[in-house]
Amino acid sequence: MAVTRETFEEAKRAIIYSLDRDTSLCAPFLSVVPVTGVSVSVLVTRATQATICSSNATASHLDELQFDLGEGPCWEALSSRRPALHSDVQGEDQSTWPAFANAVRGSDVHGMFAFPLVVGSLDIGAVDLYSSSVGGLTAEQVADASALAQLTGWQVLRRLLNQNPDDEEGSSHSRREVHQATGMVLAQLGINAEEASLLLRAHAFSSGRSVREISNDVVERRLDFSTGASQ
Repeated sequence: MAVTRETFEEAKRAIIYSLDRDTSLCAPFLSVVPVTGVSVSVLVTRATQATICSSNATASHLDELQFDLGEGPCWEALSSRRPALHSDVQGEDQSTWPAFANAVRGSDVHGMFAFPLVVGSLDIGAVDLYSSSVGGLTAEQVADASALAQLTGWQVLRRLLNQNPDDEEGSSHSRREVHQATGMVLAQLGINAEEASLLLRAHAFSSGRSVREISNDVVERRLDFSTGASQ
């Protein structure tokens, strides 16, 4: 499957504008990587596991299996923050996730390639690609899928926060502190103000705390988004 740079750029644009256009985050991956199916899932906490999109029933089922079993390529990718690349999940020794390997044995699922959705210090979820044939991905295909996954992480984050808006009014002091924290995160990661604000809200959402509390941690230097370290 030869993919032109124009096709790759179109896939990137499709992801970047997916929320505005209400389009699938899965389709761009299929246009770039030679696989049978794809799913995008949220794995922020056990309580917020969900499939954002899936290209077919098998891709959706693979997500559900990994949610239920708590193991599989998506968990491997997220825990390591690196792609989990398996050319044949039925032919390889899968002692790290035996229950999942046993669950897919005898199915038409062979190659599985999971890419973590990570934004700054936040682990959001994973993109799972599967193939009905045995075989791996080229270095270029892995690089392309990784780049698309990085963009997808931001879009999934936006969707999550749109569903869970932060409606705290707060005092003028607390708002100033949020603005100050936004500027500090912006400087730490070299991102824009909107992205820094999203990260503050996402950290609050994933930790069950308020944006004001997270902002205070940043301003008082108890939390550094460049390292993910809390003091």
